[in-house]
Amino acid sequence: MATGPRQSLLFVTDLAYEARGRRYCDEDIFLTSRLREDFDTALCHPRDAAALLDGFDMAVIRNSGPVLHYQEAYDAFRARAQELGARVYNPLTGRGDMAGKQYLVDLSRAGYPVIPTVDRAADLGLLPEADGYVIKPKLGADSVGLRFVRTSELSSEADGTQLIQPRIDFRYEVSFYFVDRDFQYALHAPHPERRWVLEPYAASAADLEFARSFVDWNTLDHGIQRVDACRTADGELLLVELEDLNPYLSLDRVAEPVRAAFVTRMKASLRDLPA
Repeated sequence: MATGPRQSLLFVTDLAYEARGRRYCDEDIFLTSRLREDFDTALCHPRDAAALLDGFDMAVIRNSGPVLHYQEAYDAFRARAQELGARVYNPLTGRGDMAGKQYLVDLSRAGYPVIPTVDRAADLGLLPEADGYVIKPKLGADSVGLRFVRTSELSSEADGTQLIQPRIDFRYEVSFYFVDRDFQYALHAPHPERRWVLEPYAASAADLEFARSFVDWNTLDHGIQRVDACRTADGELLLVELEDLNPYLSLDRVAEPVRAAFVTRMKASLRDLPA
């Protein structure tokens, strides 16, 4: 039960965005229905967020789609939020996908358990030999711009604007969901060819240590983070992505008590969001 005066919340989402294998709009309709119990809530498209920002106590960025599709509006929103000193959730200080995918290069170079990643021709020798390689833009999302290439094509692609990774033989992908660094639940895709057919996953202590290492690295004290990883054929977990801007939560894939606990924790996080 919320205490004190109700705060107003601008919920930034694109209800019309079509994602492969997921219905973003359903998740945000559900979330706002629950947030209204504690907050005066209004929804807006990401292109309208900058203009509306100063009329609310805080803004929550949720399933707003890849920033690449509205980069100018997103940049304007960030500038306006900084100008106003606005409370934004997640705070705009994330070091993961919120800032582009350069972090994968940096973490790989630093020896973290990440899919080996480079972005320059001079570093191609750091990649293990593979049957093929994945190329994706640093500012991409939702597999926008992702391509598969042969070894002979790598040099022409390594121009600093794209990530280059070996194609990994993995057993499955798994995602760990956190609110304010507190673990909430995990889901995995048992069949690699069906990434978004997710099932509950019982995370081990070693799994959580792996996931927390990236949450700690991100130094984002408030907000929702999703740590995506793959389990290699050798049993090792490797980071695929650290989503800290607008991670899809797959709340329809968890049991009702887990979903209710997540909403309760999110509400508490929003109330505690510092000015």
